[in-house]
Amino acid sequence: MSKYVKIRSKKDRISFFLEKRALTYFSLFLGLLCVLFIMSASLGETFIPPIDAVTVFFGGGTDVQNLIIETLRLPRIIVALFVGVGLALSGAILQGMIRNPLASPDIIGISGGGAVAVVLFLTLFSDETDSLTVSIHWMPVAAFIGATLVGVFVYLLAYKNGVSPMRIILIGIGLSALTQAITNTLMIVGPIYRASQANVWLTGSVYGANWDQVKIIVPSILVLVFVSLLLSRRINVQELGEELAAGVGSHLQRDRFLFLLVSTALAGIAVSFAGGVGFVGLMAPHIARRLVGSSYGALLPLSGLIGAILVIGADLIGRTLFLPNIVPAGVFTATIGAPYFIFLLFSNKRA
Repeated sequence: MSKYVKIRSKKDRISFFLEKRALTYFSLFLGLLCVLFIMSASLGETFIPPIDAVTVFFGGGTDVQNLIIETLRLPRIIVALFVGVGLALSGAILQGMIRNPLASPDIIGISGGGAVAVVLFLTLFSDETDSLTVSIHWMPVAAFIGATLVGVFVYLLAYKNGVSPMRIILIGIGLSALTQAITNTLMIVGPIYRASQANVWLTGSVYGANWDQVKIIVPSILVLVFVSLLLSRRINVQELGEELAAGVGSHLQRDRFLFLLVSTALAGIAVSFAGGVGFVGLMAPHIARRLVGSSYGALLPLSGLIGAILVIGADLIGRTLFLPNIVPAGVFTATIGAPYFIFLLFSNKRA
């Protein structure tokens, strides 16, 4: 038991073990996230010293510093953080449920559903002058509905005397290709200006994040994070395979529906606020699994932290490295993700 830390309440109503290695990595990545959070608040077109940025967090700083950080940067950083957490946990849950390391919201079409809804929204509600006839604030709602509908279609089409992981991934890949085709068609026939706007969203960006969005995404993702942690033991059982999972008393079909529901909600919320930020749902669980193993009690929290770091870091690079231009965060998550999986492929071959 030297590898574990015992945590118990006074009356032993809550009692569990935490692996020291997982706790160490969690602490390290949490520290890294805090440093990145402060850096992201400090860096930009106007540089603010990190100590002044921290002072602003606690109610100090000058009026200009408060305006820049509280109004412009802080909402963007918080949205990026929770988008990363949502995408990472969604990918981790899908990988455990499907028992496929390539499963992610991108692969099974959930992100694609959000993309179709957004492009359809921009196409239908644009007039002859390329102006929107409804508020742009409805666009996240459209993205969430689109992502959720695809998640429902995946489940319904994959259902045949129950839902098998293989059918989910195959149906998901097919729907993903279909949503991509629909998105491309809508962008071709729609207004040129709106197609350009949609293309930025499809790449993935937290540009324009505000406190109204923060008030929605933070409680929504926190509730789903709590639900995900409660489901971690059931996901561990799913990874044993159907026969063993059924043998230990797991309700396979009910649990799979619940996992898909939670995963779709996490991805749908993230996609609705940040667009198609790719590879986070694939990378973060992989990195976490290599560090702490496949136990979801440790894998889920660490995946969430890594996902947050990836999106905040990508957004920071995009809005500082190429000033005065701003590059969408999704460009850099894809730039990191592609080489990482090539490395993963070769490392598996050597193994």
